[in-house]
Amino acid sequence: MALNNTYDARLVQQETAVGAGVQILLLALLGTAIGMGPAGWLTGLAFAVASWAVLSRALRRSRLRSFGPANRVTLGRATLVGGVTALVADSFESSPPVTLFVGLTAVALILDGVDGKVARATGTSTPLGARFDMEVDAFLILVLSVYVSMQLGPWVMLIGGMRYAFVAAARVWPWLNASLPPSTARKTVAAMQGICLLLAASDYLPHSASLAVTVLALGSLIWSFGRDVLWLRRTSRVRDGEVEEMLELESERATVAS
Repeated sequence: MALNNTYDARLVQQETAVGAGVQILLLALLGTAIGMGPAGWLTGLAFAVASWAVLSRALRRSRLRSFGPANRVTLGRATLVGGVTALVADSFESSPPVTLFVGLTAVALILDGVDGKVARATGTSTPLGARFDMEVDAFLILVLSVYVSMQLGPWVMLIGGMRYAFVAAARVWPWLNASLPPSTARKTVAAMQGICLLLAASDYLPHSASLAVTVLALGSLIWSFGRDVLWLRRTSRVRDGEVEEMLELESERATVAS
């Protein structure tokens, strides 16, 4: 998102309203195509309203004028995620067409690599854009894990819930909020989650293969989170030790001065 010295709340509302409108249009198309039931409609509409409200508030607080090119890509991906969410909710009543479900999810996963490139190419990277991208990713993984859990068991929900559990834990242990160093391994594991869950959800693989790729996804995610938590803990202890040394040094200086 590009910074602009002139902030106009009406333009912000237009940006988010267009996103909500496109989301409702997609729901209408899905409803017409598959005869989506009340669960799918209500869930999809709730997603559209919640997305509009959260994005409007975030833009007002950040004083950014518009989404910019990169975040418009992310907004399009969020729209697809809303469609996938509606299909998963509807699947509790009837199974969605596999081709449609896989197609929407695959495009949403592919676009995950596009918005970042657009942001870097146009010089419009912002903390809000990065957060928006991360939240869309996390929610898609959560939705996919719900869908796959209906086939393989509730343990699959650990994949979708792990990131939210980490956020909750950070409220209890603030040292978890510290910044992590860039990691190719972390990015690879994150990208694997959507691919593995989509393969398991697609019904293209035998049950044993779907189980294997899902276990692989969960195992790699546990390793990635565990490694990061250990690094954060070690770093926090080093910082605590440095603070204690400074306090002791200041105390010694005060004693000598007196």
